[in-house]
This record gives sequence, structure tokens and C-alpha cells, in this order.
Amino acid sequence: MAVVTCARKIKIPQSVLVVIHTPALQVLLIERTDAPGFWQSVTGSKDTEDEPFSTTAVREVFEETGLDAQAPGCELTDWGLENVYEIYPQWLHRYAPGVTCNTERLFGLCIPQLQPVTLSSREHRAQIWLPWTAAAERCFSPSNAEAILQLPHRRAR
Repeated sequence: MAVVTCARKIKIPQSVLVVIHTPALQVLLIERTDAPGFWQSVTGSKDTEDEPFSTTAVREVFEETGLDAQAPGCELTDWGLENVYEIYPQWLHRYAPGVTCNTERLFGLCIPQLQPVTLSSREHRAQIWLPWTAAAERCFSPSNAEAILQLPHRRAR
């Protein structure tokens, strides 16, 4: 009898944070399935070390919301900013032994108007569109809240 083992995929400690919003600064937040009450923007790790952050952003937006970041009228913007933070203890097991920090690249995705989203039930349990200030207050992650608070200045450019 053959023994089948499944290797666990180790996460790469390089990820994206994508703040999805409308021109009126309505922001999409999604609630994590594995951490009820943890509201956030779209996040996700690179699939390979050499995957461009922009590719990761497009993929993660689609996987987590069903939205096409490259659809007509959508504007995906690399903000050229990165956060380095300690990985929450409850999620360290997803990374290689000894990895304790993640580098997160920030993006904004402006969509023309509010749109329904299709959540990945494996990752998220609820979604809500909120005005930018209310969205920043609801985020569990301080770096996510800071990114949302930058929206008015970024849109004014």
C-alpha cells in the first residue's frame, strides 16, 4: 500500500494589501473566516518569489472578491509603499521555520461604482462597503487603517 503525504504550502513572507474603493471613497472591507471580527482590505502572499507584486494584487483581488482589477474603468495603483510587520503568532505556522516578519506592498484599486462581490468562503465570511473613515476605524490592522486614511490624499493627486 502506498502512503500518500501532502506537503503543506509554505507562505512567502511577501504580500500585498489592496484597498478597494470607489471615486466617492466608499471602501470594501471583508471579514476573515478564521478570525471573526477581523475586518480588512484584500491581502495575500506571492505565489512565487519572483511574482511581481502587481500580479499578486490582481490575483488576490479576484480570488477574494471576484472583482477584475483590470476591467475597464478600474484603476490599480501601486503606491510604492511597503510595511514590514511581525506576523501574528496564530499565523506563524503558515511560514517557514524562523520567519517572523512579512513585507507588505500597498496598492489601491479604484472601481467606478459599488459592485457586488463574491467572497471566497474559505477565507472570508462577510463584506461591507463603508465610507473611508468608518472603514479605517473598523480595520483590525493598524497598517490597513493607515492605508485607508491615505485615500483622500492619493485621490487628489
